[in-house]
Amino acid sequence: MITLSLTEIAAVVGGQPYDIPDPDRTVTGPVVIDSRAVVPGALFAAFAGASADGHDYAARAVADGACAVLATRPVGVPAIVVPDVTAALGALARHVVESLGATTVALTGSVGKTGTKDLIAQLLARKGPTIYPEGNLNNEIGLPLTALRADTTTEHLVLEMGARYVGDIRYLTELVPPRISVVLNVGTAHIGEFGGREKIAEAKGEIVEALPADGVAVLNADDPLVRAMADRTRARVVFFGESPNAAVRAENVRLTRQGRPAFTLHTPTGCGEVTMRLYGEHHVSNALAAAAVAHELGMPVSEIAGALSEAGTLSRWRMEVTERPDGVTIVNDAYNANPESMRAALRALAAMGQDAQSRGGRTWAVLGLMAELGDEALAEHDAVGRLAVRLNVSKLVAVGGREASWLQLGAYNEGSWGEESVHVSDAQAAADLLRSELRPGDVVLVKASRSAGLERLAQTLIDDAAVAADGRGAGR
Repeated sequence: MITLSLTEIAAVVGGQPYDIPDPDRTVTGPVVIDSRAVVPGALFAAFAGASADGHDYAARAVADGACAVLATRPVGVPAIVVPDVTAALGALARHVVESLGATTVALTGSVGKTGTKDLIAQLLARKGPTIYPEGNLNNEIGLPLTALRADTTTEHLVLEMGARYVGDIRYLTELVPPRISVVLNVGTAHIGEFGGREKIAEAKGEIVEALPADGVAVLNADDPLVRAMADRTRARVVFFGESPNAAVRAENVRLTRQGRPAFTLHTPTGCGEVTMRLYGEHHVSNALAAAAVAHELGMPVSEIAGALSEAGTLSRWRMEVTERPDGVTIVNDAYNANPESMRAALRALAAMGQDAQSRGGRTWAVLGLMAELGDEALAEHDAVGRLAVRLNVSKLVAVGGREASWLQLGAYNEGSWGEESVHVSDAQAAADLLRSELRPGDVVLVKASRSAGLERLAQTLIDDAAVAADGRGAGR
């Protein structure tokens, strides 16, 4: 964060100083909400959560080097007391960003936000210092925390903006107004809360309504609901996609034998060949969005193509591929799931399986619930199970309760798989099954909504092979 005194911070957030012996002391470190992340010079923001209250850790934070605590009550150590810590955090973020000359790039979409953010960040980092979210910090707390990491050297600020309700993104754009806004797609994530895709589109479109007249809206030409958002902004519009009318588009899209996408990138200033390190054709659209942003900021197409070909993932549990010593490949995509991302992951698994099957391997889809689908839950889980059959996935393991049973039933009814699709009660049962069944060459996809906790299952499967390898080594 830029250097600010405690007096200046109190003025920005409208807070009252308490127990501060030196009001001119400056915050030189980050703003953190976890006392374990405190470093000397930090500002600790105390939130009262469901299981813990940050105010109870105020003394520890200061003892570990925090200059002060942003709190809703006096805590016996240096503090700036405010009525609402979330609002104060947002006000501080807006003040910091307004004092800098960085270009703010904001993106939203039902699927692919974090992966696209990672790509944009890797491209723009080649042009200059770039701040981006760690993981998917995309709400009223996470977004300010990311913005507050910016300092006087920052040239680009890349931000995710998520929403559960209409108005959420509008609030975030008021905290950190974007210069470039990107909308990836309108899917069914959180459809239970929104009540329909049209409402989701209404919410996502708030990100382009916030643009100034000299800003840029980067919109997916292949999604009709996104394409229509061009009418909701006074900014210049740049379309990306596989549509021939898109200014930044992909042609000759294909997958390598390993399931990695390759394509010819077309821009208004030239073309370039891209072969990505990431897995799955769904990354093509994400790459085009990132390319459009980089092109708008003056990056040559040859450099864009090269950077996309070298880019990896910066965020955990998103198509994270691990090859075990015994020849089994684990694909951990268990951070979250909705119908669109589930279908994309299954297609990626099927593509990876073509190479695996040539070596005698099989594909396993280990899937759990997709949360927050409301009345669409049964139909969507059934459809995913059916898709696994149509893609010739070798084995489906549906993990969990009612939703998992719908996944398994969809697969069974589509292809009469019998023993090829199975429903197990929990992650432990899935681990036991896979331990007894996996063989060299198999590829295992693990995916579900975060609430299912299947990322732990994926890690267990990875650790199993490491333990086995160590055991063999110890016996020699």
